[in-house]
Amino acid sequence: MWDKTKSNEPGPRESVPAQAPTRGRSEPDQPTQQAAIGPSISIRGDVTGGEDLLILGEVEGKLELRKNRVTVGTGGRVKADIYAETITVEGAVEGSLFGGEQVIIRKSGHVRGNITAPRVTLEDGAKFQGSIDMETKSEVRAVRTAPDTPSVAAVIPTSEPAEKKAAEGAKKH
Repeated sequence: MWDKTKSNEPGPRESVPAQAPTRGRSEPDQPTQQAAIGPSISIRGDVTGGEDLLILGEVEGKLELRKNRVTVGTGGRVKADIYAETITVEGAVEGSLFGGEQVIIRKSGHVRGNITAPRVTLEDGAKFQGSIDMETKSEVRAVRTAPDTPSVAAVIPTSEPAEKKAAEGAKKH
């Protein structure tokens, strides 16, 4: 009745293909690599690369990781312009931040420089000195290529009652 010579388990010549666990994404899994500049490391010069970067030490120069994430950790100190997809500051940065997607300044962060990114987050308690430009690349292109672009003053709506009051006040004096 039972044949002991056959088995449902694979033998030495048979192999079962290993199944990679899925993470619910349709794209193939690619491990995210992150480099770190430790707290005792000090770099003078330009830093470029193709992976995410965590800065816990000091960097002075220029950071260019345009398609990646740069995080300046709580003890990190940077004197450089930073170009990255997403920039998060928890430490201190002196230089301009250019985020392709987003710039986040955490409550422990201190930034002295200009920020250019479509999305900017300043947490309550964050220290920031500089200017913020939140135009997206497509908005900038549209403004530069539009013929006879009106000046900003012509685009900003004004309220008629305030204008009439100002004109009437000028007539009385």
